[in-house]
Amino acid sequence: MPVSGLEHVEALIFDVLGTVVDWRSSVTNELEDLGKKYSLPDTAKDWLDFANEWRTGYIDTARRIARGARGHQNLDVLHREILESLLSSPRWTHVGKVLDEDARAHLNLVWHRLKGWPDAVQGLYELKKQVILATLSNGNLRLLVDMAKYADLPWDVVFSSDMFGPYKPNPITYQGALTHLSLSDEPYKVAFVASHMFDLRAAQKLGMKTIYVPRLNEEWDELDGEVKIKADGGEVDVVVGDFVELAKLFVK
Repeated sequence: MPVSGLEHVEALIFDVLGTVVDWRSSVTNELEDLGKKYSLPDTAKDWLDFANEWRTGYIDTARRIARGARGHQNLDVLHREILESLLSSPRWTHVGKVLDEDARAHLNLVWHRLKGWPDAVQGLYELKKQVILATLSNGNLRLLVDMAKYADLPWDVVFSSDMFGPYKPNPITYQGALTHLSLSDEPYKVAFVASHMFDLRAAQKLGMKTIYVPRLNEEWDELDGEVKIKADGGEVDVVVGDFVELAKLFVK
């Protein structure tokens, strides 16, 4: 039987980048291959820095979009905007000089080619036997579909902030997913799965159950100690080590 607190859950909604897929390793590995192709002097540490700067640029902008400070933007477009800014910055101009338009366009789509964490695919396939699996990501719909095919992620439905307007953590986006699952009046039948507390706090405010999965270096904000379940004075309903462990909680 599902663990106490999850016994009524019919659907799991997942954050994707960072929670399901290891964007940092995926992007860094492709950047390393690019560096070798063009005989660039950068080290693995340099390319990790590039990946982190790219992601940080997204996080900063996503927060503004979520607050309504600027209009919604397709994530591919936003990633390209940040990429061009990086390639014109003093540290990375030597990279920009060797990348033509085709190379830049291909590199920008690396976010469609992210690999899952080692436990992700097995855990999702096990969970799919028991509950509906959905995404809710600021990634655009095509990005999420391409990623699912590339990484073998067996979603039942793909929700993107593209469908609802604001970026997460704006509540409109979470409410939109609940509505499409026909569970807006019964949000306790949905559990949100994420490695980011901002995501789980937003979902919880709408009545969803919350499941925290720690992933290395994935929190957007510094946490005040470890994440705990509500029974231990924490904020979330369940903490699991990975998706395989999560799947075991739903075995009937």
